Amino acid sequence: MTEPLDLFPEERRRRAKRAPLAERMRPRNFEEFLGQGDLLRPGSLLRSAVERGELPSVIFWGPPGSGKTTLARLIAQASGSHFVAFSAVTSGVKEVREVIERARLEKKARGVATLLFVDEIHRFNKAQQDAFLPHVEDGTIVLMGATTENPSFEVINALLSRMQVIVLPALSEDAIVEILKRAAADTERGLGGRPPEVAEDTYRLIARLSGGDARIALNILEGAAMIATGAGARGITDTEVREAAQRKMLPYDRAGEEHFNIISALHKCLRGSDPDAGLYWLARMLEAGEDPLYVARRLMRFASEDVGLADPEALRLAVAVKDAVHFLGMPEGNTALAELVVYLALAPKSNSVYVAYGRASRDALEKPPYPVPLHIRNAPTPLMKNLGYGKGYEYAHNFDEAIVGQRYLPDELQDARYWEGVPRGHEAELVERLKLLNAEKQKRRGTGGEKSSGDPKRKKPSG
Repeated sequence: MTEPLDLFPEERRRRAKRAPLAERMRPRNFEEFLGQGDLLRPGSLLRSAVERGELPSVIFWGPPGSGKTTLARLIAQASGSHFVAFSAVTSGVKEVREVIERARLEKKARGVATLLFVDEIHRFNKAQQDAFLPHVEDGTIVLMGATTENPSFEVINALLSRMQVIVLPALSEDAIVEILKRAAADTERGLGGRPPEVAEDTYRLIARLSGGDARIALNILEGAAMIATGAGARGITDTEVREAAQRKMLPYDRAGEEHFNIISALHKCLRGSDPDAGLYWLARMLEAGEDPLYVARRLMRFASEDVGLADPEALRLAVAVKDAVHFLGMPEGNTALAELVVYLALAPKSNSVYVAYGRASRDALEKPPYPVPLHIRNAPTPLMKNLGYGKGYEYAHNFDEAIVGQRYLPDELQDARYWEGVPRGHEAELVERLKLLNAEKQKRRGTGGEKSSGDPKRKKPSG
């Protein structure tokens, strides 16, 4: 099968020159592929596979702009494979089957394997992913997928077990700077025809604003060059860069792994009493566009789970902050959330209520549903009263210090102990009070209790 004749090479070249800088500067070989050197070093898995012509099916997992698509294209080019790419956003099972059929014909006609590259493979549902399985196994295709999401959550196990996962980290600041300098100097594809003057610090500002995304970095450079040229300036300064960038786009997906990573980081640094780390992770979420009420809800949970009775004021403050954020909106609500984060970080910590509820819920779920003891049941009807409901109930307010020796758990759970407080903050007082209460209750169980000196005819409530 011969390649189709290019009848309009000049037009194709003109279109290429009009393409965005990030597309024009896409690496053409492994030597131009910067920032992921460990993946392609001599003796590495990918380099060895390319050299042997035995390509494995792989998933490239990494943030946007880390080189996933480019790497797949370069591997196909270096191995002589037939490269077919499509996006999981716009393609379905029908398109997959058509590609598979063409791959089968290509292999039969030319003996060349088809490297099928699926961008955003995590967007394929189970049925669509299942369609690849037999063709990956029989070698009809070499499947390469790219994803920004954790493949262990998004790719079915059957497919994941037949592929290798290769992690591409976000590009380092030095790698981004080198890419930018190359683009600025390149006379064929870059800005070299009108090379702007750019200081080293300005390059590094672009790198920081890009968040490790080469595509964003090149877009900022191109935009800043256009602004500078339009203003008649000879070089690019921080002013043009910030205008071109407008706003740093933080890598964050409100429904993806980064969302859960950062909220986990926020919880753990607050639990570890680090207010500075708490403020940083809070800012990462809010500046990336996270719903502030979601953050408020998570902090309310933290106040009850990790601070708890050691400082009951924490939960009250969390509720107040939630109301403040709801009333103020953003960005004005950010300082209320920051106040809460600092307070929670510095508050004494106790998870005793969290642990106690876990113990109680296990007994509730794993043991029989024991009946409520008769003496603490309500008796709103004569029949229930005749059956013994409420009989023998001791109304605490009729006793000294409102303490009685009566038991309230089912007989089968009399020895259960769920809450064990910790001697920190306000909870230390509660721990001591429980000790005194238990000692007094034990004493009164032996004496039958001591009635108060108050009015003995005071009517006891029905509850």
